[in-house]
Amino acid sequence: GSRVSGELVSVAHALSLPAESYGNDPDIEMAWAMKAMQHAEVYYKLISSVDPQFLKLTKVDDQIYSEFRENFEKLRIDVLDPEELKSESAKEKWRPFCLKFDGVVEDFNYGTLLRLDCSQGYTEENTIFAPRIQFLAIEIARNREGYNKAVYTSVQDKEEEKEGNQGREKGTDSGGAEEKGANREREKAKSNKGEEKEKGANKEISKSGETAM
Repeated sequence: GSRVSGELVSVAHALSLPAESYGNDPDIEMAWAMKAMQHAEVYYKLISSVDPQFLKLTKVDDQIYSEFRENFEKLRIDVLDPEELKSESAKEKWRPFCLKFDGVVEDFNYGTLLRLDCSQGYTEENTIFAPRIQFLAIEIARNREGYNKAVYTSVQDKEEEKEGNQGREKGTDSGGAEEKGANREREKAKSNKGEEKEKGANKEISKSGETAM
């Protein structure tokens, strides 16, 4: 986790917000950078641990998605071209879309970190700065159209590899999987108190106890 945070701090600084949004106040800039990073970190964890197709990011995902694809049906979102977001002509096209969600999506215009290549994480080369509604439009589409599955799958594979290397049973959920393996043995012992398996084991123990004596 800490490596990610470190990287995100430098990302947020490298991208630092356009001055007009905070009037050159370094405290606000830093507060913004921290908030944008936390948001990025939480979001990345989310798409790593849940199948992104089932994620809901706002109450109005459907509306955001249909408006987005209506206005930007050809926009390639697996790997974004920054020009498609940042050039003057792109800004003209995005502006009315973004404003539609003023008052509909909280903080619709708030600075957010957006990944260019959706199969990669938030590294400096792979991150640009975008208003929250732009982030939502692109990420909701990436989730629904299956592009973010790459992150989920690669993280799940790594988890399995890790477990495989330790020779543990595969847990059902990634996060608790490793621990589960260890706890499962303990729990078996606890939960089967009244059950045959343990009785059998106890009989053996008492039998061997008698013979030993």
